[in-house]
Amino acid sequence: MGPTDTDTDTDSIGLTDTHTDTDTDTEAAAVGTTGIARTVTDVFQPRNVLLVGMLGIGLAAAGHWTGLLWGFLGALCAGLIPAGYIEWERGRGTWGDRHVVDRTKRAPIFFVILGSIGTGSVLMVLGHAPNGILRAMLALWAMTVVLLAVNTVWKISVDAAVASAVIALLAAVHSPWWLLGYTMTVAVCWSRVALRYHTVAQTIAGGTLGATTAAVFLLG
Repeated sequence: MGPTDTDTDTDSIGLTDTHTDTDTDTEAAAVGTTGIARTVTDVFQPRNVLLVGMLGIGLAAAGHWTGLLWGFLGALCAGLIPAGYIEWERGRGTWGDRHVVDRTKRAPIFFVILGSIGTGSVLMVLGHAPNGILRAMLALWAMTVVLLAVNTVWKISVDAAVASAVIALLAAVHSPWWLLGYTMTVAVCWSRVALRYHTVAQTIAGGTLGATTAAVFLLG
């Protein structure tokens, strides 16, 4: 009985160790995926995408360096001011993070975005900004209206919408080669799903909305 008991114990320990290793590998892979998704969603958040994208749109629309000033105004009103508002509300304890995962709490953000983009658009009209950057601002304003309307009944991905719209706008005012940038948009959609902030349908809806509004305003 002694040897038999020892063999049984050894087998049991072996099985237990194998199971634990498998679980550990799975958990490590999940943590690694989450880390990558977190990096993607932070790097390509709307504020950053709009800052780079609007500078590019402004430069392409004007054809010279002064377009960068109009582009920065666009980025400020469409991305930086709304991001600052979110951070301010976070400091007050209104939201846990910038993602505001609760759909019912997102309306104030959309109204701030609409007011900010609207103000920027008026300044562009008064300052005789290049047509391309002004139309880009109007496209983002219209997209935000639709995002607000949809958000009242269904959660839609703002990150995906912005990532898609900016690429489409750059392609329209500068070069179709910018459409290759949709690899970034796909990465953003993947990250939002991987982090469980959105479903696949919500990211596809956001991406489609961004591309559609950009096309309507710049190619229509």
